[in-house]
Amino acid sequence: MAQNVLITGGATRIGRVISIALGKAGWNVVVHHHRSKRDAGEVVSTLQDLGVRTFAVAADFSDPHQTANLISDAKSRLGPIDCLINNAALFEYDNINTLSRESWDTHFNINLTAPLLLSQKFAEQISANGEGNIINIIDQRVWNPTPHFISYTLSKTGLWTLTQTLALALAPKIRVNGIGPGPTLPSARQTKEDFELQWQTLPLKRRVMPQDISDAVLYILSAKSMTGQMIALDSGQHLSWYPSPPDAVGKE
Repeated sequence: MAQNVLITGGATRIGRVISIALGKAGWNVVVHHHRSKRDAGEVVSTLQDLGVRTFAVAADFSDPHQTANLISDAKSRLGPIDCLINNAALFEYDNINTLSRESWDTHFNINLTAPLLLSQKFAEQISANGEGNIINIIDQRVWNPTPHFISYTLSKTGLWTLTQTLALALAPKIRVNGIGPGPTLPSARQTKEDFELQWQTLPLKRRVMPQDISDAVLYILSAKSMTGQMIALDSGQHLSWYPSPPDAVGKE
C-alpha cells in the first residue's frame, strides 16, 4: 500500500523536485504552500498524471494555529502521514548591524518553531505499532557559520539540534534526519552571474542539483538504521576556510 508524505514548501524550487520524485517513487503526496497556489496546482496536476493521490494545502507558518492544524488536515484527506519533510523556509539577509526583532522572530517561527510543532503533531498520529520518518531540510552553513544571514543561520542551527534531539525523543518508531544543501538554485537576490560566482568558489566547483536533494531523501527513507544525521550536499562548501567574495556577500 502506498505511503503518505507531507512536504512543506512542496510547490516550488527544491520542494517541487522532492514532491515529484516521491510521487514517482509511489508515495501519495500532500503539497504544502503559503502563497504559491498556482505552482502548487501545477505540481498536483503533474502528480495526478502519474496516478498519485495528491492535494495541495495552504498554511502560513508565521501563524502557529495554521501550523498546528496542518497534520490533521493532511490526515483527514489521505489517512495517517508516514513521512514529514520540513522543507519550507525563510531566507532573508541580515547581520549583527541590521538584525531586527521582527526578522529574528519571523525566521525562527518559520524555520524552527513550525518544524517543531509539525513534528509533534506528526508523532502523535503515528499508531502504536507504526513507523515514520521526519526529514528536515537544513543548510550546510550550520557546519560553517559566517557573520552573514544571522537570523537564518541561527534558526537553521536550531533545526539541526532539533533533528538530533527528536531522533532520540521519537526513537524507535520515528527516524529523524536532515539534509544540508549548498548552492542549488539562485536566490531572489542573485543574478545568474552572482550564482555562478558562488558555486565556482566551492571545492568541487560544481553547483548542487535539485535532484541531488531528492535522491538523498529517497536514500534516507531506505536507510533503516540511519537517524540523527545530516547529509551535506554542498560540493564541499562546509569544508571551505575562505570567505565569500566581497561582492557576493548578501547575494546568496
